[in-house]
Amino acid sequence: MINNRSLLIVGGLAAVAWLASNSLYVVDETERAVKLRFGEVIEENIQPGLHVKVPITQTVRTFDTRLLTLDTDPSRYLTLEQKAVIVDSYVMWQVINPTRYYEATAGDELMATRLIQPRVDESLRNEFGRLNLQQIIAERRDDLMTGPTNDLDELMREELGVAIVDIRVKRIDLPEDVSAAVYDRMRSEREREAREWRAQGNEESERIRANADRRRQVLLAQATARSETLRGEGDAEAAAIFSESYSQDQEFFAFWRSLNAYRESFQGDGNMLVLDPTSDFFRYLKSAAPSLGE
Repeated sequence: MINNRSLLIVGGLAAVAWLASNSLYVVDETERAVKLRFGEVIEENIQPGLHVKVPITQTVRTFDTRLLTLDTDPSRYLTLEQKAVIVDSYVMWQVINPTRYYEATAGDELMATRLIQPRVDESLRNEFGRLNLQQIIAERRDDLMTGPTNDLDELMREELGVAIVDIRVKRIDLPEDVSAAVYDRMRSEREREAREWRAQGNEESERIRANADRRRQVLLAQATARSETLRGEGDAEAAAIFSESYSQDQEFFAFWRSLNAYRESFQGDGNMLVLDPTSDFFRYLKSAAPSLGE
């Protein structure tokens, strides 16, 4: 009896443990879940926490809702002018609708990436196909991917129940046959811009130099005019002083002027003048002779 009772207790405890393990389940904070009955979804988007299900007839599928990364292979795209570029990119995506995701992929992450990758490739092909090479090089990569990210996100939410959070371009390369032509064109463009800047600089230099020369000529003309005015005023003032001095004592002034003439005439050795003895040049020498004799 005791052994039978013990067996019953052990069996009951085992049944309770089995029932509890198959009836209770936990959804982690990083997950969302759906409840199935024979493969049909009967409860959607189960939130994190402890939950109950009916054993055997009901099953639970959990999905990671953290950001997932799909690293695509480098692909070759044609630009608007039919130039080839090699684009290496990756996609960040996230499960947001567990029911739709389960129905589209059976909860298989590998299946989801196989469905997302061709859509990304098509979106990038369309985006690069509407731009020329210069726009692709000049634009920021984040801005370049804004349009494809938004369009693909809207499509994938509806088809797969996932959000395309971001599409990032790791690098954009040119095929070897295109690189040389692109670099030559870029070099020619830079040289053309340099020539334009030099021409503008030379033009500005000539303009500044012409203005400086013009101002120099104006200043010189003004200075010359001013100097001539001052010289004329000085000559006029000197003539006025001379006239006033001469009018005060004409005889003395004539005597003083003759002395200066004598001094300047006989400065050097061996100077000789041939003049008429009755010339006015000897007037004051004659008048001074008697005084010298006395």
